[in-house]
Amino acid sequence: MRQVNETPAADVSFREALGVWCQVALQSFGGPAGQIAVMHRILVERKKWIDEDRFLHALNYCMLLPGPEAQQLATYIGWLMHGVRGGLAAGLLFITPGIAAILALSVVYVELGHTIVVPALFFGLKAAVSAVVFEAVHRISKRALKSRPHYLLAAASFVAIFLFDVPFPLIIIAAALLGWLALPIAPAGAPSASTVTAERVRPSFVRSIGVLAVWLVVWWGPQLIVLGMFGPAHVFVREGLFFSQAAMVTFGGAYSVLTYIAQRAVETYGWLSPRETLDGLGMAETTPGPLIMVVQFVGFLAAYRFAPEMPPLAAGICGALLTTWVTFAPCFLWIFLGAPYIETLRNNRALTRALSGITAAVVGVILNLAIWFLLHVLFAGVEERHFGVIRYYLPVWSTFDVAAATIAAGACWLLLWARRSVGLVLAAGTACGALVYWFANRPT
Repeated sequence: MRQVNETPAADVSFREALGVWCQVALQSFGGPAGQIAVMHRILVERKKWIDEDRFLHALNYCMLLPGPEAQQLATYIGWLMHGVRGGLAAGLLFITPGIAAILALSVVYVELGHTIVVPALFFGLKAAVSAVVFEAVHRISKRALKSRPHYLLAAASFVAIFLFDVPFPLIIIAAALLGWLALPIAPAGAPSASTVTAERVRPSFVRSIGVLAVWLVVWWGPQLIVLGMFGPAHVFVREGLFFSQAAMVTFGGAYSVLTYIAQRAVETYGWLSPRETLDGLGMAETTPGPLIMVVQFVGFLAAYRFAPEMPPLAAGICGALLTTWVTFAPCFLWIFLGAPYIETLRNNRALTRALSGITAAVVGVILNLAIWFLLHVLFAGVEERHFGVIRYYLPVWSTFDVAAATIAAGACWLLLWARRSVGLVLAAGTACGALVYWFANRPT
């Protein structure tokens, strides 16, 4: 079996790498596309620590794994450069600013949400976020849909989840299978030499068992402690199981799984409302780190409301941290366990076709998310109806919000035609929405 890199070039010190990973973390705004662009600019173009082909190879195979691809890409490159400690440093630093920011905003949200200030700020932000999701559909579709079979797979994915409520994991499995069997074969690329030179590590069964044992304890140990303390029906236990499940099916990036998380958290568990989900997504969009950090906000609200034996704020913080733990612990497991094997599969054409199928299906899933969010932004009332096996949403037209529609349309124009940054669009939407909300609801 071909040997692979585990630790870095000698001329890049671990201390120097830590400083650069801090820079990457603090600049990781704008969703996965912006975060990957930041890493490419710093690591490939400026520092030249890794070459273009090596960077793209790592990115392509991180997309095959469940979890946020940008955070896993940072972990993967950190592992290539400095082994396990490099992967831990890169992956943890990538999410630390976002954890702190979302936790602080969650506290502000529940403590000041009854005032006019917070609703005014989030009124326009939610409308702008809906435009950001539609822009993501446009951006990803251009990259993912290369042929008629890709378009058909994306359309089938949308119909399956929007009208028939097919579970997201089944859509991903079917898309991977169809991609492997039926999609056009991409030409195999020649392997490229990485600029990182490293100590060689041979993938082995013994190493894999050791990594698996360590990270399963890291992942499930806190959940077993919570189970013993509170019992199986407690909200902490439910959060741990639900977000662990979500972590195993989050193929295709944050937007693709947000439908799965948002609809289950809202409709199955009743932890929060659709508009609160949009508030959480707005927080994740405007803070550094992966967009999947929205789960921390969901975990905070669920524990804040449904852990009566603890002070609400303390329960919310515990729920947020537990949710974050079970969301990201598997990401390190996937990289440290699979990276040596992934390195040996650089030119595996079957995996490339499967990835192509997943990416095409993700376009349809994200379109479902965009429509679901937009309905709840534009209408105060949205009813779920059923016709046989078909499930559909019917807006209450009398609750249509003209101001929210105007802000969403303006945000779409700024993103798709004026080519403005996500940060600018979200700031503009928040400002406009705050003014409208303030004048409509100001004290008399």
